[in-house]
Amino acid sequence: MSADLSAIAMPAAGPPALAKTPLLLAPFFLWGTAMVAMKGTTDHTTPLFLATVRLLPAGILVLLAAAWLGRPQPQGWRAWAWIGLFGLVDGTLFQGFLAEGLTRTGAGIGSVMIDSQPLIVALLAYWLFGERIGLWGWLGLAIGIVGISLLGLPETWLLALGDRLLQGLHIPVQLVGPAIAELWPTDQSWLSALFNNGRWLMLLAALSMAVGTILSRYVSRWADPIAATGWHMIVGAIPLVLGSWSLESQQWQQLGLSDWLALSYATLFGSAIAYGLFFYFAASGSLTSLSALTFLTPVFALLFGNLFLGEKLGMIQWVGVSLSLVSILLISQRDWLTARGWKTRLQPAVIDPALPEVPDRSAQ
Repeated sequence: MSADLSAIAMPAAGPPALAKTPLLLAPFFLWGTAMVAMKGTTDHTTPLFLATVRLLPAGILVLLAAAWLGRPQPQGWRAWAWIGLFGLVDGTLFQGFLAEGLTRTGAGIGSVMIDSQPLIVALLAYWLFGERIGLWGWLGLAIGIVGISLLGLPETWLLALGDRLLQGLHIPVQLVGPAIAELWPTDQSWLSALFNNGRWLMLLAALSMAVGTILSRYVSRWADPIAATGWHMIVGAIPLVLGSWSLESQQWQQLGLSDWLALSYATLFGSAIAYGLFFYFAASGSLTSLSALTFLTPVFALLFGNLFLGEKLGMIQWVGVSLSLVSILLISQRDWLTARGWKTRLQPAVIDPALPEVPDRSAQ
């Protein structure tokens, strides 16, 4: 099984890379559907408990899978230090901000905020690892940001903005004023406004996930990526457990059978399997290409929200779905497009640099 996953995660030279897409898409499909499952339980539980239930059991399951596969356990203080930092950022902060933000904003706008993180990953990967995404990659990222914005931003705001732009007029203060006031209330301190607004919490979740994706590259140098994923979930869940125990009440008393089934799905598939696959790929492939697939998460969330929750897509949302798919195609096939001559004088052929070899720490 490990050999198969390694073969899938290795970069491909051209169109055959599409053959690996189904397994690469699995984390984003599972995250999108898990978002739908979690949203249905927010009225019956508390945010930190929701984050704990999604994280702690999933970490135990990943560790059991790692033991069954014979993966080496972390060895040495460096491995545990990186796992601890990884758990704090991608476990505690990401899941905490996500759960808190989900109770304070709609699923659509929340997905937009979270899925802005590929751009952050691209910039950090370029700075730290020398990953260059090239002209086609930047074009794909720009199209993807537009696409997910169309999926989640209020349709009335988009129509009003489009009308103003078509008329060639300046956008008046009356148009943007309410939106700014909603994002940053003036009657609260900046810290209170930040932690009580769902959109800002989702932005913080996006930043946490982006930094966590970068940290996974460093973690993989000192520990097996699958075992490290399980341990970082357990480490990250500890502050969430303490926070829920001290700050929340009635965490599970109102949960019904359907709620527990939804939480079980979010834990097993949306966390254990999805995160195990994602960080395995992140440790052995291009961070920019993998992270760009995150644009599919709101697409899956909207499609399954329509199927199970009766949510409807308008014309603008369908345009957003289409743009998201185009962005994924451009980013995932950017090297092939360049190699086939789809380049300009401004953009030479770019190939992602080889990843540094992961040291074998099993003998420690």
